[in-house]
Amino acid sequence: MFLSGHLCICEGLRHDDLYDPYYDLDVKEALNRLPREIVDARNQRLKRAMDLSMKHEYLPNDLQAMQTPFRNYLQDMLALVKRENAEREALGALPLYQRSIP
Repeated sequence: MFLSGHLCICEGLRHDDLYDPYYDLDVKEALNRLPREIVDARNQRLKRAMDLSMKHEYLPNDLQAMQTPFRNYLQDMLALVKRENAEREALGALPLYQRSIP
């Protein structure tokens, strides 16, 4: 757990940034429901992390001190989406989306 948090701080990511919307459609739906500003900030953090990774660098120490890798922004909405899907399944309705991962 410490290593994951350390890597997130060094590259400026939050733990919720590591969820992949292409792998889990519930994550994609949760991201669609979030405000635009939060999604834009997530995309900016991901771009910055990719840029730093390609350069084999870390954030400067003063920026690392400001990072908040354990502040969740996606968990509540993701739990809501999963509850809605479970309710739909319990009522016998068809899922909103079906896709198999190749």
